[in-house]
Amino acid sequence: MITRTKLVTAMGAALFLLPMTQALAGVDFNAGDWKVDISGNVNAFYVNAGCDNGANTTVTGGLACTGNDSTAVRNGLLPAALVFNATTRQEGYDIGVTVGFYPGINSSAASAVNGPGLPAALQSPGIDARQAFFTFGDASWGTIKMGRDIGIFARDAILDDMTLLSVGSAQGNAAPSNTSLGRIGLGYIYTDWEPQITYTTPSYDGFSLSAGVFQPLSSLTDGYTRHDSPQFQAGASYAWGNAKNDEMTGKVWADVVSQKLKQDSGPQSFTGSAFDAGIKVGYAGFEGVLYGYTGSGVGTTGLYVLPVSATGQKRDSSGGYAQLAYKTGKFKFGVSYGQSKLDLASDEVAVDNTLVKRNSSTVGGIYYSLTPSVTLVGEYTNTESKAWNGNKATEDTFSLGGIIFF
Repeated sequence: MITRTKLVTAMGAALFLLPMTQALAGVDFNAGDWKVDISGNVNAFYVNAGCDNGANTTVTGGLACTGNDSTAVRNGLLPAALVFNATTRQEGYDIGVTVGFYPGINSSAASAVNGPGLPAALQSPGIDARQAFFTFGDASWGTIKMGRDIGIFARDAILDDMTLLSVGSAQGNAAPSNTSLGRIGLGYIYTDWEPQITYTTPSYDGFSLSAGVFQPLSSLTDGYTRHDSPQFQAGASYAWGNAKNDEMTGKVWADVVSQKLKQDSGPQSFTGSAFDAGIKVGYAGFEGVLYGYTGSGVGTTGLYVLPVSATGQKRDSSGGYAQLAYKTGKFKFGVSYGQSKLDLASDEVAVDNTLVKRNSSTVGGIYYSLTPSVTLVGEYTNTESKAWNGNKATEDTFSLGGIIFF
């Protein structure tokens, strides 16, 4: 049985189309006292992006494409994955280790693993080794994780995003990188994969807590790269119901992130913090998700991207998304809308300012379970970026493809 926990570990994502548990054939074997599991996915999509080639389309931090239209055969929001997980019990401890490789199907430019692609002859794809961690613990007191893995803040936002199985917004479609955007920066800030030491409690009738210290992140474009304290993240969640036995299932969650950043060649510093919360409910074939976040000095799209003005004044951030899906037989239909907003700092004015004010998107998708392992997807996404000076760009993306999990 593949559970939600295993899917998060094995692919960095939960299956939107399938229930919380789904009988799928995995590759499991025993090696001495260890149980070894090999899992992953492969996906490919034909993507046509209609970009905005009008006037006044410059948006700094905008996610809608501008200029010429483009066509690509590429990965969606998920890269392909090959993940090795081994577990055992020794001297009263449950021990596990995970190493995950995430190759794209598109060629990479130079040595960039998830940077701009290079669709030209005699090129090779990159491998994104985003997971390498071990765990130890016990059901009586919880689990400690050490290594590189998905973060806590905004994790559930992306794991419950329906574009996880598809493409969503396809920035850079003319030269595809390892993944598309999905709804990243268009309803939530990307949780990212970070070096960490975290603790997670056991589940108390569906309630659990996680907290940890993380590698502090830099704001590279703003010159804040010195760190003398870690990044902190924490989250709480409560889940109820079972897809097999209960008519209604759901969960609620809330997370926080906070970190201090210092100038690399100056005295300025700031602390960027954010809070998010969400709810997901399933009933009689319907599934709804409502999510929101707010923060100051955390930027937009990615953690600590465009967090401050040129003089170091913090910008406030907010956003969220709403999603509704209905499953009947082998088909699932979904629609969602989300936006991410970035406010001006106290020393900035809107006149002649091309800084992004809002990135938003509307997504409609059809998902068909060809087999328990193979899902075919058709999707339309409208992406819009607006700047504080009134500039605007729109993008219309059509995607058709599929994904297989094993």
